[in-house]
Amino acid sequence: MSKQLLIYDRVAAIGSVSHADVSVDITGSFAFAAGVNSVPLLSIEFEAASLSHPIVFARNGASLFPTALLGLRPDRNEHVDFDGSWSGGYVPAFLRRYPFIFSQQEGQDEQSFTLCLDEAHTGVNREGRGERLFDDAGEQTPWLARQMAFTVEYQAQFLHTQTFCAHLDRLGLLDDAQAVYRGASGVQGSMGGFCVLNRARLKQIPASEMQALVRNGGLSICYAHLHSLQNILKLGQAARYSGTAEIQTTAIRAA
Repeated sequence: MSKQLLIYDRVAAIGSVSHADVSVDITGSFAFAAGVNSVPLLSIEFEAASLSHPIVFARNGASLFPTALLGLRPDRNEHVDFDGSWSGGYVPAFLRRYPFIFSQQEGQDEQSFTLCLDEAHTGVNREGRGERLFDDAGEQTPWLARQMAFTVEYQAQFLHTQTFCAHLDRLGLLDDAQAVYRGASGVQGSMGGFCVLNRARLKQIPASEMQALVRNGGLSICYAHLHSLQNILKLGQAARYSGTAEIQTTAIRAA
C-alpha cells in the first residue's frame, strides 16, 4: 500500500472492539520520519519553528499550505539520526501527532471525523507495552482521550491555516522559489516546488489589508516565515555538506 500523508502506512479507524487489547508504546524514536524531507506546518507554529527550520509554502493542486523543510535531498530527513533520535530543534505538530490522525469518509458531514491509528507504527502492539487505548470496560483510556484532544486541536488549526494561506494567495504575495546549494567538490544541486513571500509586495498591500494582518496576528506569521529562510544555511550544515557549501534560495536573492 502506498504511503498516506507522508508518514502513514496502514491507517485504520480506532474501535473499542477492533482495538480492545491494543496498546501503543511511544518510545521517542522518529525513525518513522527519516524518509521525509518536509512536513506540513500550522500557522500557530511559525514563531517556534522559525528558530529551527526554513518555512515555505507548497502547492498541491489549487491548495497552498506551509511546510517545514527538513532536508535538501529527496527522501531524507537530515534531523533524524541513525538511532531515530531527533536533532532538529523544534518538532512539528504533524510529527508529534503520529501515529494518530483524523479521516473523513466520503459523504460524511464536513465537521465529522474519525480518529485513526497507523497500525504500521512499531509501537502498536497487543502485548500490553506502552499505553492502552481502551480499558477493560471498553472505554477510552485517559491517554487516548488526550491524543484525541490533541488531534482535534490540530484539525482546527489546520483549517485556520488553510484560510490564512488562501488569503495570502489572493493578495498575490507569493513567488516561486528554489533552494540552491553547492558542495566543496563543486557539485551543485537544487530543490524547488515551493513558494516564499515577496517582502517588497507585502509592504505595498492596501492599508486595510495590513491592518487586518496586524489585528489577526498574520503579520507576525509572515515575518516569522521570512526570518526562517535563513535556516536554509543550517539545513545545509545538517546535510553534512562541507563548510564551504553555499545554500541560497533564488527568490531571496531577487527580493
